[in-house]
This record gives sequence, structure tokens and C-alpha cells, in this order.
Amino acid sequence: MKLHDLKPAEGSRKDRKRVGRGPGGTDKTAGRGHKGQKSRSGAGKGPFFEGGRSTLISRLPKRGFNNVGITHEIVKLSQLNEIEGTDTFDRTVLELVGLVRRKNRPVKLLAGGEVTRAVTVHVDAASQAAIKAVEAAGGSVVLPTPKPAAPNKEDRAAARAAAAKQAI
Repeated sequence: MKLHDLKPAEGSRKDRKRVGRGPGGTDKTAGRGHKGQKSRSGAGKGPFFEGGRSTLISRLPKRGFNNVGITHEIVKLSQLNEIEGTDTFDRTVLELVGLVRRKNRPVKLLAGGEVTRAVTVHVDAASQAAIKAVEAAGGSVVLPTPKPAAPNKEDRAAARAAAAKQAI
């Protein structure tokens, strides 16, 4: 037996159906009928198409609550107790230890468990109970200073009027 003698078993290989290649193949219309949307290439409707009326998902009432707020990386007080060798925790330390995984989310400290030593924690947000627990143990929680709110139209108009009076 040689390589050129090798052939697949009888009936195991089948030629693909060559549709739309004239009357000799699977007819001239390839089983699509004559004209119309379904006969065109790339045509067809989605699985939820309902003959032109509104789809079921758009007819159902929309209820409930969608939270579009900020998702925080959560760190609990009990997790801080498990980390030895440092008493100052910031984002880089928490990432190295593996408590914070996603870099694009702010870090929030929650009061799950107790803290047994004085620690300094630099986080983006913290619950009131967590702040009290850390301060009771002799530590501190450092939060970023909030940005001042942008003045609204009335405040800006009043500031301009006051500046104009002082200029006179």
C-alpha cells in the first residue's frame, strides 16, 4: 500500500450541496422559492421578529430598580487583622496583598469583624461603623477630601453682582 492508494471508507465522505448552480444542482432557486425577502442573500428576520408588531420584550412592563451607582472594592476590618507586617494600608498595599483586584474601582472599608491594633487606612470611602471601630482601636481612616460643588447659575450671577458692586 502506498500513500496514493489511501482512500476514505465508502460512504464516509459526502460532497457538499452546491445550491444555486443551475437546474443540475438543487434547482435554480436553491430551495428558496421565487423572489421575496427570504430569497435574498443576507436576508431574514431575527429570532424575536413578530411580523412587524412590537416585540414581546418591549410590550412587557418595566419594573424594579436598576442601580447605576458606583461599585466599590470591599475591604472588611477582619481582613486587615490578617495582614501582618504593616499598620498603614493604602490601595497599593491592599492590591499587593490581594484584597483589591480591580484597579478601576474605588476602595470602601466596611465594619465586618473587629480590628485589634491601631491601623491607618487610606481608602476612597468607609462606613461610619468602620471609622468608629478603627478609631476605637487607636487608628485612623483617611478619606479623600471632597471636591467643591460647581456653582449653579444663581450663585454665579450673585458673585458677578457682588464683584460689580465692589468695582464701583
